[in-house]
Amino acid sequence: MNRIKQCEFIRVGRLVATLMIALLAVVQPSQAEDVMTIEFGKSAVGALPPGFSTGLTGRGKAVAWTVLEDPSAPSGRALAEISGDTTDYRFPLAIYDDQRQTNVAVTVHFKPVAGRVDRAAGIALRLLDPDNYYIARANALEDNVRFYRVVKGDRHQIEGVSLKIPSDIWQVLGLRADGDKFTVTLNGKELFAATDRTFTGPGRVALWTKADSVTHFDQITIMPLQ
Repeated sequence: MNRIKQCEFIRVGRLVATLMIALLAVVQPSQAEDVMTIEFGKSAVGALPPGFSTGLTGRGKAVAWTVLEDPSAPSGRALAEISGDTTDYRFPLAIYDDQRQTNVAVTVHFKPVAGRVDRAAGIALRLLDPDNYYIARANALEDNVRFYRVVKGDRHQIEGVSLKIPSDIWQVLGLRADGDKFTVTLNGKELFAATDRTFTGPGRVALWTKADSVTHFDQITIMPLQ
């Protein structure tokens, strides 16, 4: 290969490499360093973890989120709402205040423990306030997973599926929001997808329960989508 052709070959090779790097930057959903995992193993028992605040959709008495010892939890401790209020239209929220995201994938380990009215675990996304957000929730008494929008405190079902949700077993619920498309997973398996355009801007991530549910939560993973 003469010198001119060799220089041209090197130039083209560099151009291809640059284009490949740019393409990878576009198609990668997130950089590894952007992924955040929140565990409660080092949080003080009997208190709300740092970075969280509480809220309530609906009626009933004040919420009572607290860290509990749970050797079966991934980190050895769990966050739970323990008030035991049986008001049916009552949705306690543990809101993570440190981030506001529009496009994001969130998973959480949960274990339904108790509840006569309900035994539910949920992930809220694009939360503007306790009355406006999206929510994916699993229910161990109803044996189903549902996806809702909550607008001005009123809950509207968008999609759902029936399947066994066992009590006293750790499971992983996932909710991904990418533009107007939402994907709900359980234990890494996609259950369904839905579209909605009610909330299109950034909001906070939150944990969610219903009525007298006592559900243990641990190991929240928050992955922004680029």
